Amino acid sequence: MSGLRITNCHVHTFTSRHVPSLFPHPLAIPFVRIPGLVRALAFLARAIGQHPWGDWLDRLYQMQIETNETRQAKILDRLIPQYPAATRFVVLPMALQSLAPGRIADPLPRQHDELAAIARDPAYAAHVIPFATIYPDAPGAADEVRRCIDELGFRGLKLYPRLGYPPDHPVLMEEVYPLMAERNLPVISHCSRGGVTGRQLTAAKAERWSSPQAFVPVLEAFPDLRVCLAHFGGEGDWRAYVEAGVNPRGGVQARQANWQVAIRDMITGWTDPETGETQKAYGNLWTDISYTLFHFEDFVPFLQVFLRNETLAGRVLFGSDYYMTRQEVLSERAVCFRLRVALGEEMFARIAQTNPEVWLGERAAP
Repeated sequence: MSGLRITNCHVHTFTSRHVPSLFPHPLAIPFVRIPGLVRALAFLARAIGQHPWGDWLDRLYQMQIETNETRQAKILDRLIPQYPAATRFVVLPMALQSLAPGRIADPLPRQHDELAAIARDPAYAAHVIPFATIYPDAPGAADEVRRCIDELGFRGLKLYPRLGYPPDHPVLMEEVYPLMAERNLPVISHCSRGGVTGRQLTAAKAERWSSPQAFVPVLEAFPDLRVCLAHFGGEGDWRAYVEAGVNPRGGVQARQANWQVAIRDMITGWTDPETGETQKAYGNLWTDISYTLFHFEDFVPFLQVFLRNETLAGRVLFGSDYYMTRQEVLSERAVCFRLRVALGEEMFARIAQTNPEVWLGERAAP
């Protein structure tokens, strides 16, 4: 399709300089700092016949190569060539101070400043759409978001509740979301049972704060704020849906228990044909397919069917979650091409160009 301008709505360029020095554990530091040790373990695993472990360790090694870069631009240098020349990338920083003890070499304001400099660089300016991020309990957190928008020209906000805060945190509800709504800027949040978790957060609380239902107060309070729940619920919930389905007699509660189904219902609305119980549709809710669709063969047939719903087809965004996806077998390029063929040119253009432009506030909804 000539003239297609892909927007990948979910990539990362943060490095080890943005991660606490003692993450994930002091005993693991040699493997974090010397990726060659991971490659040696991969060789050993194959030598003793554990080829799946060897393959996984090789992919972990590839991800570590990205993490150990000292400049975010170097990560973009690997990503950009995998896509057509006009492709843009929504770059999502991370506020990781709650992950582990230890010093962060480049604290969040410096991570933001580096990303802003990349977005101004003529070599990257046409490709990079910078977002800010926040840890609401940090001193001056809302002021840092405002600086990113007013001074650095950032285009949206990234949230990661699993790091230690609910989506309806008072700083977000009273200071940040009103700013985003006023400036017509979108918000994207991690919405998957996987991912990293703040060290002082229980698993149950991390899931509760990351769930689609946790965003209902936000969606209700700010109906004009475009919110994307990333990962379409996550690989685990997609697999559960594929393998076990959802109890048709379980009502809204059973459907909310599967985050993929819950997001679909919150976008399109749902009514139980027997009881009349309903799930409200939210006109300001979006989702992306980042990381989840790297399990391509298992999930893409279901995505094809889901996108037959016109409302849902207008609210799904293309994203990949690079460089997290370096843990997977398929490359960015392979998934993009496979998805384009599987969905067809018209639908791929919709989720990869039209929908992102609407979500970013660059064009009106069709």
